[in-house]
Amino acid sequence: MHPWKALAVPLVAILTVTMSGASPATAVTPAIKIENNATQPVFSRADAVKQTVFVEVAGTDSDDDGQPDRVAMDILRPKETDQGLKVPVIMEASPYYAPGNDVPNHPVDVDENGNPLPTLKSMTDKLAGEPFDGYYDNYFLPRGYAIALVENVGSARATGCPSSGDRNETAGPKAAIDWLNGRARGFDADGNEVSATWSTGKVGMIGVSYNGTLPNAVASTGVEGLKTIVPIAAISSWYDYYRANGGVLAPGGYQGEDLDVLAKFVLTRDKGFEVCGAKMDALTANQDRVTGDYSPLWDARNYVNDVNKVKASVFLVHGLNDWNVKSKQFAQWWYALAKRNVPRKIWLHQGTHMNPFSLRTAEWLRQLHGWFDYWLQGIDSGIMREPQADVEIGVGEWQQHASWPLPGATTVSLHPASGERLGLLPRPLSARESFVDQSTRTAEQLVETAGADPNRLAYRTGELPADVRISGTPTVSVRASFKDGASPYLTALLVDYGTDVRPDGTLLSTGQTYCYGEGVPGDTGCTTLRRLGTATTPYKIVSRGWLDVRNRHRADRTEPLRPGKEYTFTWDFQPKDYLFKKGHRLGLVIISTDRDYTLRYPAGTRVTVSPGHSSLRLPVVFGRLA
Repeated sequence: MHPWKALAVPLVAILTVTMSGASPATAVTPAIKIENNATQPVFSRADAVKQTVFVEVAGTDSDDDGQPDRVAMDILRPKETDQGLKVPVIMEASPYYAPGNDVPNHPVDVDENGNPLPTLKSMTDKLAGEPFDGYYDNYFLPRGYAIALVENVGSARATGCPSSGDRNETAGPKAAIDWLNGRARGFDADGNEVSATWSTGKVGMIGVSYNGTLPNAVASTGVEGLKTIVPIAAISSWYDYYRANGGVLAPGGYQGEDLDVLAKFVLTRDKGFEVCGAKMDALTANQDRVTGDYSPLWDARNYVNDVNKVKASVFLVHGLNDWNVKSKQFAQWWYALAKRNVPRKIWLHQGTHMNPFSLRTAEWLRQLHGWFDYWLQGIDSGIMREPQADVEIGVGEWQQHASWPLPGATTVSLHPASGERLGLLPRPLSARESFVDQSTRTAEQLVETAGADPNRLAYRTGELPADVRISGTPTVSVRASFKDGASPYLTALLVDYGTDVRPDGTLLSTGQTYCYGEGVPGDTGCTTLRRLGTATTPYKIVSRGWLDVRNRHRADRTEPLRPGKEYTFTWDFQPKDYLFKKGHRLGLVIISTDRDYTLRYPAGTRVTVSPGHSSLRLPVVFGRLA
């Protein structure tokens, strides 16, 4: 780690007055305190002012009642803001501030035409939250920040209708930022108009999952005043959350969920289904669970389209083992931001769909504190001179790098061959091999079987003579034909064969308590430190990639296949940073139905592969970083 570099004492005194946006400290005009180039906890969390504002979302009437939508914003700010102190805002927007509805997921077992067979599973266990129960208020408010929690349109006290990522949802927190900058109207519970006289107008948005997706969405509008976003386990394109290369896909653990299910889950406003029922029906009708094609509905929920409007800096965090919001979500956003040289930083950890606060608490707070101080308080905290990328390459083994993907990553092609071989040299004369699709065995069960298997093809390298690190997005090309069935899927699995201790997706207590901020009744300001759980396993599915072969040319166009005719299919895996260890074998497994993710067509499709005309392309890191 690079320590923050101290500024000379006279400059610290100047920064205390000028870079905070505060007036010189007097008996009636408090100021933030800066020491060692960092804001200090001098304001009382216990005495903080709590305020609720109902912000008018001008130009948005998503419930068609003839009135602009409104979103409720709960604000917690130092009491000194009533004495002239102006502070920036850390904002978390969310549809989860009220308990969600019990909504059935869609069936995933379908007939040969893609029409669902009748089975249902309820969506009841999505994330929910309570106002000010996190760490922002305990840690950041005493350091001179206000905390604002914004309810999404259609949820809790807000009006309007949710849409799972469409622009009406983006408009809610954007309006809250406008209000903090004097550009939108806000009202108290009695209908009196109120202003944010205490706000500097500078806002940083942060959140996990849906709450992290909204910062991406709002940043893509270019709204003035949004200085930075911290999207954690966030979506950048909703198509890639519920679809993949033309195929209908589930978020990990939520088979059958789709746009309409999530919208109904967060529709917690008063008389929600009475007011928004038609909107929900339209989502169900238009999301298209038969072809899975990209369409204008999905294009409206693709924030990468508007990356050129992003003015905010970005501190991105994602789990390399997150199969809910899959890693393509962070990577395509990151790649687009990099092309525009947006100021940015990235954390990639070995966890699943989780908050870095629960994983690496003290270091997370150190870097996040420096980040917010730099972008919201104008303090040279040193954070921008630290390496851009923090990557957890093994459990608890963190490395810092100048960028991501790692410098020096180069594409290396591996070629399958008959006899379950995978090597550097193509073998065009390898005999064709076939498997028959089924939908009852999981990908894990298909990978772990030894020898030939009628329901998959597997190719492996010999024992690796050295460690092999990949960093970026692998791709695969498969020459194949389909016949005797209805499944349109090709699924590729990138596998690490070799017994090892690996993260198992759990968080375990270390038994240590860490106090990070001022406690108040019901909230101690302390947390139990945690570490990733591990298990010894004989293999690991490192990455997956899915393709609906009818969309072999474009995600927005279904084109039938001629039975028995060979085609070359090329598609992407989920991006990864992963170390294949010396002595392990690197594997490529080809299946059709991925039981836990894709729709499940009737069994029986025969897929014939020409391994000699297929390839696996990996972004391999060479040199000392490997």
